[in-house]
Amino acid sequence: MLDAQTIEIIKSTVPVLKVHADDITKAFYPLLFSQHPDVVPYFNQTNQGKGTQPKALANAVVAYGANIDALGNLSETVSKIVQKHVALGIEPSQYDAVGSCLLQAIKAVLGDAATEEVITAWGKAYGQLADLLIAAEESLYAENENKPGGWRGEREFTLAKRIDESAVITSFYFEPVDGKGVPLFEPGQFLTIILDDVDGARLRRNYSLSDAPGSHYLRISVKREPDGAVSNHLHSKLNPGDKVKLTHPSGDFTLRKNNKPLVLLTGGVGITPAISMLNSEAGSGRDIRFIHAALNSNVHAFKAHVDQLASEHEHISPLYVYSNPEKNCQPHATGFITEELVARQLPQDRDVELYFLGPVPFMRAALKIAKNLGLPDSQVHYEFFGPSEELIA
Repeated sequence: MLDAQTIEIIKSTVPVLKVHADDITKAFYPLLFSQHPDVVPYFNQTNQGKGTQPKALANAVVAYGANIDALGNLSETVSKIVQKHVALGIEPSQYDAVGSCLLQAIKAVLGDAATEEVITAWGKAYGQLADLLIAAEESLYAENENKPGGWRGEREFTLAKRIDESAVITSFYFEPVDGKGVPLFEPGQFLTIILDDVDGARLRRNYSLSDAPGSHYLRISVKREPDGAVSNHLHSKLNPGDKVKLTHPSGDFTLRKNNKPLVLLTGGVGITPAISMLNSEAGSGRDIRFIHAALNSNVHAFKAHVDQLASEHEHISPLYVYSNPEKNCQPHATGFITEELVARQLPQDRDVELYFLGPVPFMRAALKIAKNLGLPDSQVHYEFFGPSEELIA
C-alpha cells in the first residue's frame, strides 16, 4: 500500500501529467526502444505511427494516477490490460524497463516541475501497479497452462490450410506440432501469432479467433492491410506446412452466458470474432441478429457461411449493408448502419446482448445508436482492433 504522502503527490500532479501526457509518451517510446531493443517486437509499429499506442498509454497513466486511492474503479481496465499482456507473453522483467523509461520521460518533459519528490512518488506508484499486474498475469498464465490442451508462453503450430474468405481476408488454420490438442477458448477471444523472420524482424500480432471452440485447430482470419507487415507476410508468404508460434487464447470480449437475443453488429474485418460467436451459438436456438456492414460483396467475408447457417436455423437472421455496392451486389440495405436499421432488428423491450466491432468510425456510430436506443450499458459490448481509443458517441 502507498503511504498518504505519496498518494497526495500523485493526485496533485495528475492534472499536470494530463496536460503533458502526449508529450510524455512521445518521449517514452524512443527511450524504451533505444535502451531496451528487445521489447520492440511486442509493439505494433503501425499503431506507433498512428499515435494510437502512445495515446492509450497516456490515458492509462492518467487514469491510474487519478484513481490511485480507488483502484477498484479500474478493475475493468486492468482486466483488459492483463488479458492483452498474457496474450503477448509479457514477462515481469519487462516492467522494470518500462518503469525506468517512463520516469525518465516524465522528468524530461516536466523539467524542474518533476522534483525528486515527484519522481519518487510516481516510482512507488508505478511499482504498485506493476506488482498488481504481474500477480494477475501470473494467475492467468497458470490457469491457461493447467487447462486441457492449454499452455504457457509460446507454442509451435503448423499451418494446416488457408482459405480465402474475400478479396482481402484469408483464414489460417493452425494445428499444434506436439499433437496434444488445443483448449476450449471463449468465443470472441484472440491470440498472438509470433513470426521469427518478417524481413529480418521478429514480430507478434493479436488476431481474433474466428471459429467456435472445440475443434482440433485454431483459426484466425486476417485482412491484408496495405501497410501491415505481419498481415502482408501471412497473405504472401505463409503456406501450408509452415510453422509459427502462438500464445494461448486470451481476452474478455466474450459471450455472456444467458439466453437473451444476441445482436452481432460488425464492420469489415470486425466480423471475425462475431463468426466465432455465431458458430458457437448456431445450434442453441437463441435468437441471433447478424448485421454486417461492408464496402461490397467483393470484400464481404463469410457471407456464404452465414447464409448457410441462416438457412439451417430459423432463429438466425442476417442483414447486410453495403456502402459502395457493385452491380452484382444484393445487400439488404445500402449506405451505412443507422439507428432505424438497428432498431428494426431489436425486440420492443430492447433486452438484448449487443456486440459490435469494426473500424473506429463504425464503432462510434454503433455506440451512439446503442445509447439512443436505450440499450443497458451492461448489455453493450465492444472491443478495439488496436489500442483503446476514446469513443465519442
